[in-house]
Amino acid sequence: MDKYIFDEGNGLWYELQGDYYIPCLTLPNKKEQPVGLWGQRHLQYLKEFRKNTYTTLLTSGKLNAYLADIDRQAQERFETLTEQMKRVQGITEQLKAESVLEWTGRMNNIRTCVIEIVNEEIVYS
Repeated sequence: MDKYIFDEGNGLWYELQGDYYIPCLTLPNKKEQPVGLWGQRHLQYLKEFRKNTYTTLLTSGKLNAYLADIDRQAQERFETLTEQMKRVQGITEQLKAESVLEWTGRMNNIRTCVIEIVNEEIVYS
């Protein structure tokens, strides 16, 4: 038996493994995009709760691009919400100059709220 055979019907090469021919599959070479914190959180969510979606994206070679897009969307949403909440609550650079501790506390509160919103809307959905 030949070690490799080509099937013209589907255009795939097969390799003999024991008594069976297994298709020689490779993922397409795509440019790796950096995935930040939000994308890594979403990846963990997919692995734990959306295994079919994770497997489909991984085998199609689209996982990295998908995670990079989720990361970009989440980061943009985080920045937008933070600025909106700062404006609504009246947190300014003047407050930062006058009372650093108060500014830090209020900014930490906003940051925590915004992280929860982004997680709920984008990362864990």
